Amino acid sequence: MSRWYKSCKRCFLHSLAAHRGFRSLTAAGNRRTELRLHAAGSRCCSTVQGEVRVRFAPSPTGFLHLGGLRTALYNYIFAKKYGGVFILRLEDTDQSRLVPGAAESIEDMLEWACVPPDESARRGGPVGPYLQSQRLDLYSQTAQQLVDSGHAYYCFCSAQRLELLKKEALRSGQTPRYDNRCRHLRADQVQEKLAQGAPHVIRFRLKEGVEPFQDLIFGWNRHEVAQVEGDPVVIKADGFPTYHLANIVDDHYMKISHVLRGSEWLISTSKHLLMYRALGWQPPTFGHLPLLMNKDGSKLSKRQGDIFIETFKRDGVLPEALLDITTNCGSGFNTNRMGRRIDDLISEFNPSKITTHSALLDLEKLPEFNRIHLQQRIEDEQQCDLLIKDLREQISQAYAAEIQDKDVLHEDYIRRVLQLRKGHISFLKELVSPTYSYLWVRPSFSSQECLNRILNCCVCACRLIEERGEELSVDGLSKDLKALAKQAKATKYREVMKLIRLALSGLQVPTTSCTVCVFIYFIFL
Repeated sequence: MSRWYKSCKRCFLHSLAAHRGFRSLTAAGNRRTELRLHAAGSRCCSTVQGEVRVRFAPSPTGFLHLGGLRTALYNYIFAKKYGGVFILRLEDTDQSRLVPGAAESIEDMLEWACVPPDESARRGGPVGPYLQSQRLDLYSQTAQQLVDSGHAYYCFCSAQRLELLKKEALRSGQTPRYDNRCRHLRADQVQEKLAQGAPHVIRFRLKEGVEPFQDLIFGWNRHEVAQVEGDPVVIKADGFPTYHLANIVDDHYMKISHVLRGSEWLISTSKHLLMYRALGWQPPTFGHLPLLMNKDGSKLSKRQGDIFIETFKRDGVLPEALLDITTNCGSGFNTNRMGRRIDDLISEFNPSKITTHSALLDLEKLPEFNRIHLQQRIEDEQQCDLLIKDLREQISQAYAAEIQDKDVLHEDYIRRVLQLRKGHISFLKELVSPTYSYLWVRPSFSSQECLNRILNCCVCACRLIEERGEELSVDGLSKDLKALAKQAKATKYREVMKLIRLALSGLQVPTTSCTVCVFIYFIFL
């Protein structure tokens, strides 16, 4: 009896009912049955038992983007929640589309994002190799096993014939599919063609009557793939496997217990389960994650260019902020709040809370998420030390020739800047923008008259600060400066603040509270 039928007595009874009369879950007449079975399964089968081994298996035909990071993240926190292992496997069998450097970059970005794999091509592990291109013999042996058992066959159809089939189907308004012609070749015909060295692929023989399976997220599913598809290729003419064969072979030999992947693969799962059955293997438990989409409901596209993780890293986005925003817009957690770090995500993760609805990502909110996590880093002494080093390098690069006082590069000074600006900035790089240049570079003035007026205002302000001493505060300083402006009847408070701001920052136009600007700078003097 299949493993997904064994979870509990109640689920087993429902599975029998489904097996006898259950069809496609998209049919309106079966909607109530779907909901009833899903509800029962959610109550009875949510407990994870046994050793947990999950995998993230991207193709290095491109660099890691937000959708991929989210899939990796859910696998990672699922593994850590249940004391399991998170594996990175690179599916590089499509050799014609490989992007140089993508394989290394994917693992680099996972490590940067704080979701490092436990086993990978870089880290090694007991079930390697972790590159599919290094496992070709295993796929070839498995395909031959399917051929010998009658579950697969050699196909000698040319590319030209397949293209004609496709065009004819499209002309008649049908979905293109292979007509299974070579399935009916006699054994002697097959041997003759093989002896002649005829180019060929290996196709899996689809059968009707697939068993329903229970998805962790979408509930009971069943797709009669033989009714809508031709027999799929499992070994291509170049000897490389297709995804359909390679992923089940690797999941089996890598002892994967749970497959958490995008919902676009849900319709293919019945096909994969037929292969498991043909090989006599026990399949893993499947959970298909709802898609991550733009806030307008459109699909995230690699062509957008700004969804790649390397781009976010380059722009100064913190990894915690990326993880937070991609989980905050989705589901699977007991609470939904901003500011969660990886440990919070693991402790609050609840697979039964994952819904089937697509997650709508609003990247316009990313600066707010980054501001919260930047503040958390500043308040953490160890993390703050790293920020100081990073900011010192940025300051040196931005103002190398203009810095007159090397004390601005001192650790204590930079730490005080970070502490005073936390909660006000979203990105560390803001502190090296022209808005905050006065913190690192002394302003210069060309007009002697302007300089004299500035000095007079600053002398008065310094006297106020000296008189206040330790009692100095922003509110108090503002009050005293207003009083100073009244005493100097010829000068308005607004003009006083303009002059002091110009003296301290070199800025003509205020970007923050003038009094705050003055207070911060005088604290550093």
